Amino acid sequence: MILVADSGSTKTDWLLKQPRQEATAFRTPGLNPYFLTEKEIVKILQDQATDMVAHSADVKEIYFFGAGCSSPDRHEIVSNALSQLFPKAYISVDSDLLGSAYATCGHEKGLCCVLGTGSNISFFDGEEIHSGKHGLGFILGDEGSGTWFGKALITDFLYGLMPEDIHTLFNNTYQLTKEEVIQNVYQKPSPNSYLASFARFFNVIRKTEYGSSLIKKGLQEFIDTNIKSYPEYHTYKSHFVGSIAFVFAEELNALAATQDIHIGKIIKQPINDLLAFILSREEGK
Repeated sequence: MILVADSGSTKTDWLLKQPRQEATAFRTPGLNPYFLTEKEIVKILQDQATDMVAHSADVKEIYFFGAGCSSPDRHEIVSNALSQLFPKAYISVDSDLLGSAYATCGHEKGLCCVLGTGSNISFFDGEEIHSGKHGLGFILGDEGSGTWFGKALITDFLYGLMPEDIHTLFNNTYQLTKEEVIQNVYQKPSPNSYLASFARFFNVIRKTEYGSSLIKKGLQEFIDTNIKSYPEYHTYKSHFVGSIAFVFAEELNALAATQDIHIGKIIKQPINDLLAFILSREEGK
């Protein structure tokens, strides 16, 4: 039995695959080791994935791809937590970027872009990802991400920079105070997810001049800062994974068409493609 996970800062998608059976899907909160300890990860899985953990004796392999899993010490936090719950399993922990590359590029070279709660990019050579200078997190980076868009909306609201009708609509929807925002961003856990939660407001203002302009600004910032940092970006396909890329695919394609950027796959979540890749690789061994 194989367990595959794709974890962002907001949620984790799991697929449990038994031989000759359809995979069973589970979902838990995001398990980012930058924000969670080993003990906290164990508690989340024990409390919110009891049906999945019930198969612990039968799970032989776990492939976990997650945000925040870009260094050995962060790998260890997740691996140790999973080992407590699945003691008989071989456990592999890698970054969400590698999982996204497997799901989109397969065995071909390309740029793999993540646009979800956070944002990132890597070059995939067909076998491995090459880490770059990106992935600075929601304080220093995350251009074009849900966090970026949420932060842009909140700051425009608090500074009084929104058009009056949109300001009123935003206020009626969320009824935010400055003190509440400060507390959630600076004092409570997972401020990136809190900020990203406001990105859904674009469902309401997407076609307005303000909303359209802000969407283009965020996506263009991602293109300029991330994609165009690779001198040969125009020679490879740029694949995208994440809810922001999926929802704003129309705007993303329009911007790319004017800048010699060749869009490949745009998928909301990589888990199904990722499982297919893992299974095909296992069969090829």
